[in-house]
Amino acid sequence: MIDLRLLREDPDRVRASQRARGEDVALVDALLSADERRRSSGVRFDELRAEQKALGKLIPKAAGDEKAELLEKAGRLAADVKAADADRDAAAGETQDLLLRLSNLVHPDVPVGGEEDFVTLETHGSIRDFDAEGFAPRDHLELGQRLGAIDVERGAKVSGSRFYFLTGVGALLELALVNAAMAQATAAGFTPMLTPALVRPQSMAGTGFLGQAAQDVYHLDKDDLYLVGTSEVALAAYHMDEILDADRLPLRYAGFSPCFRREAGSHGKDTRGIFRVHQFDKVEMFSYVAPEDSQAEHQRLLEWEKQWLTSLELPFRVIDVASGDLGSSAARKYDCEAWIPTQGKYRELTSTSDCTEFQSRRLSIRVREKSGGSEATSAGGGGRATGGQVRPLATLNGTLCAVPRTIVAILENHQQADGSVRVPEVLRPYLGGRELLEPVAK
Repeated sequence: MIDLRLLREDPDRVRASQRARGEDVALVDALLSADERRRSSGVRFDELRAEQKALGKLIPKAAGDEKAELLEKAGRLAADVKAADADRDAAAGETQDLLLRLSNLVHPDVPVGGEEDFVTLETHGSIRDFDAEGFAPRDHLELGQRLGAIDVERGAKVSGSRFYFLTGVGALLELALVNAAMAQATAAGFTPMLTPALVRPQSMAGTGFLGQAAQDVYHLDKDDLYLVGTSEVALAAYHMDEILDADRLPLRYAGFSPCFRREAGSHGKDTRGIFRVHQFDKVEMFSYVAPEDSQAEHQRLLEWEKQWLTSLELPFRVIDVASGDLGSSAARKYDCEAWIPTQGKYRELTSTSDCTEFQSRRLSIRVREKSGGSEATSAGGGGRATGGQVRPLATLNGTLCAVPRTIVAILENHQQADGSVRVPEVLRPYLGGRELLEPVAK
């Protein structure tokens, strides 16, 4: 959630952010009104309670008619206090509900618009000219079937559409990718984490996935638990309700987990193969930093993603995602999109988001500053606290390896005319030195 003080001081900035996202601007005024009621009802309750306490001290000293009058007044006052308490709680509840519906503030440099209004920042690698090489590229599913690596028919038989088996060399390729990604993350200073795939509602809501993304979340009604769509959820909630010492920052975790997504709005999209599926494994980077350091950390996460895709020898581009496609928690997001030859376009492989203080406020994660820190202003509106004060911190996330999509890109970009697939050098140590994946079936 955003800082209520910022909302009061600069509501136009919040309105502009909502407008850029294509979200409800009227929510800002509703929240301002609820917040005013919350504060005024709180003042009213405090005044009545003070009057009630003062009256309570007079009653024992009074006698006769005066005491009777004071007792009658105390009865009326008790009813007023009870009503004021109820008003205060109702206003506070409404304020909190509206605040949880409000998305993070969009960074001022984010391009405004919808899904197609991104800005391309960089391109890397060379797109192969298969015509010049004398053969038409096969898609990842045909290649995977020839390699004995992918079985979607039995995946559908066992679990339904958008499920799959990775078999033989396909299973080994996943393990190689995960181990290589974890090795890179560990070398960069991340702590490896194996995270829960089931989380409580407060963890899911705290990271912002029960708002606009709720339709893609699997919920287990009997247990009131959610299946995560990314280990970001568990990694963000890992320090929920904690105060961290400033000298521990930055904290960086690399989480591996299964991920589950309903893909509710994707009917008819990417139905062939394993590009868009309901269950997949992923290595996710997650950082906790001081708010004023979040933009620099965002660039570092992007660099680690670029390093990973470059090591896989994939052609890719980096885009600055437009405001209407950010997701509620992100103030800014960069995607790395790999070229998929048979689709003739770039498709998202990794993504990194700067969530500023949005998630930490919802999850009550704070940092205790050392005494005498210098003042600074963060993008989220907060400043560096001094004198050992406590304040929210910033959280960021970045995909390092979403396994199925990465397999898609590797198979299609590194395929050979005979149906074999060249193994990028970075993966060879994790595949027993194998340089080629060779067909096992025609």
